[in-house]
Amino acid sequence: MPAAMAGGSGGMGSGPRSLDCRSFWKAGAFEAPSAATRESHDVLETGDFDRARVHPKFLHTNATSHKWAFGAIAELLDNAVDEICNGATFVKVDKSINLKDSSPMLVFQDDGGGMDPEGVRQCMSLGFSTKKSKTTIGQYGNGFKTSTMRLGADAIVFTRAIRGSNVTLSVGLLSYTFLRRTMKDDIVVPVLDFQIQDDHIVPLVYGSQGDWDSSLKIILDWSPFSSMGELLQQFKDIESHGTKVVIYDLWMNDDGLLELDFDDDDEDILLRDQAKATAGTTKIQKEIIEQHISHRLRFSLRAYTSILYLKKYANFQIILRGKVVEHINIAHDLKFKKIFTYKPQVTHDSQVVSVKVDVGFAKEAPVLGIFGMNVYHKNRLIMPFWKVLQEGSSRGRSVVGVLEANFIEPAHDKQDFERTPLFIRLETKLRQIIIEYWKNNCHLIGYQPMNPQLKTQYKAAKGSGGPGHQFQQKSSTAQRIGAYCFHLLS
Repeated sequence: MPAAMAGGSGGMGSGPRSLDCRSFWKAGAFEAPSAATRESHDVLETGDFDRARVHPKFLHTNATSHKWAFGAIAELLDNAVDEICNGATFVKVDKSINLKDSSPMLVFQDDGGGMDPEGVRQCMSLGFSTKKSKTTIGQYGNGFKTSTMRLGADAIVFTRAIRGSNVTLSVGLLSYTFLRRTMKDDIVVPVLDFQIQDDHIVPLVYGSQGDWDSSLKIILDWSPFSSMGELLQQFKDIESHGTKVVIYDLWMNDDGLLELDFDDDDEDILLRDQAKATAGTTKIQKEIIEQHISHRLRFSLRAYTSILYLKKYANFQIILRGKVVEHINIAHDLKFKKIFTYKPQVTHDSQVVSVKVDVGFAKEAPVLGIFGMNVYHKNRLIMPFWKVLQEGSSRGRSVVGVLEANFIEPAHDKQDFERTPLFIRLETKLRQIIIEYWKNNCHLIGYQPMNPQLKTQYKAAKGSGGPGHQFQQKSSTAQRIGAYCFHLLS
């Protein structure tokens, strides 16, 4: 047993353990150390093999692909959803406290299949090696790195997996603070592995004992945990298998306040700089605007995650701060709903693709003039309330649509699509669908009809002093209120 298992470490009090700048968009400055400085700060042996070096600055640069913090959170939720096939039934998102400095931490936990020692290295890798080795970090996907580094400077992963008769536990540290403070010119990701033998947790050493001890020292020095006992305690609520990701040293805004707000709502996590105050001619109008999902998803994680997946996953829950997120299908709330079919010209695939587009008026129409298309890809929301028509146009007011576009590829941050010819044709088609729907149905919410046949009926009714006159008054009021509310949400 390594000697380091018997006790703790110096912790955060033994030297600087946080970045000078805690604002994400300003934290990319990184001075390259001299060769002598690098040598004096080397902690882990890199071994005698060929490998690519990746500078720590890449961690920050890579994370800037997530302009929106909730986009980074969604990517971590996607990882948990991907574990449904391995038995995952929940993902928990909550706040915890760093006992070293009393700062808040963001925690994600699922009960999926977990990662074995090889899997956790794939998850946390950035470089690659031409020599296959358990102690070498390889080149894999970037989702975990971009999302965690966008939310905080540091992240630590605890994962437990069962592979056949083997039960393994792994701890991995991805710390931008450690790399900056020790002036590394290469990304070092210390990982500890354990296995269960005769109901006891014992170290699993792939390289040398010295490497294992060095990894332990770095993790205890630069993580929120001060002893081996505290590290192993994190596996207690993981039970037989699953993964826990703890993100700490969370980013702040330019005012020195945390970007994520945990205090205003005990059952939610809010984006501090995204909530915009609204005004209304009446208290009722103001309340309608502020409570609508198209407004709240900008700053409320509970609102955003409620529509994040088009179809509700059976036997799987998102639990935000101890309360289950209620799934919302936007299409179910539309009134006067119509279904359109779009068949994109997918040239590289011989199969005929048919896309169903649900279109209708928002249930608050015409009082609330919001509009837009909600575009999903493989059940995941990519573009919420996408305005395919120019803002300010009366056409399409209060028209909302929902579709799943699996024939086009999302952008890297999964908040937009690649601007391919297929996407441009989709945009054109959706614009046509909205205009057609508005033309044939706008009279249903109090606007003057645009369909020639309906116009004729309307004029005849108006000339006879019938319901057309009342219809005109209703239309004028609806347009004024709808235009005002639309302006507030734009």
